[in-house]
Amino acid sequence: MDLSPDPDRSSRTPGTYRAFRTDAGDPAFQALVAELDRDLAIRDGKDHAFFAQFNKLDDIRHAIVIRDGAVAVGCGAFKPFGEDAVEIKRMFVPPAHRQRGIASGVLQELERWARELGHARCVLETGRKQPEAIALYSRRGYGIIPNYGPYVDVPGSVCFEKRL
Repeated sequence: MDLSPDPDRSSRTPGTYRAFRTDAGDPAFQALVAELDRDLAIRDGKDHAFFAQFNKLDDIRHAIVIRDGAVAVGCGAFKPFGEDAVEIKRMFVPPAHRQRGIASGVLQELERWARELGHARCVLETGRKQPEAIALYSRRGYGIIPNYGPYVDVPGSVCFEKRL
């Protein structure tokens, strides 16, 4: 997959990236998620244990790892959510690889895979302390919805939805 640069970031030269479909057992996916969890522990502070309980890898059967050559530079996953939807989980791009369109590429690949499996929409939760994630989802056509499931009445959460 060749990721085009964002128009606002045209000064950067995009790499050529390849997306790989995998699952939660993939070592590259696990390494990126471990880095994500370290970042979230700092951002979430005392609330981290609450959010972490909803981010286990046990039921992740659909994951994407983006590679630049042999280096894993981004990941994301989804799991079933109701009859017609998937919930996007574990989106992460290490800081050294950000602002190159990788996160958009991960999301695009997850959406494509979900459509192929017959799902009509994607939902997700992110934290208010993750403004770059909120901006990404808004740019990619996700709209804010009322907090769902365990995130109802959680002021630090923002939930999104996109019809595929």
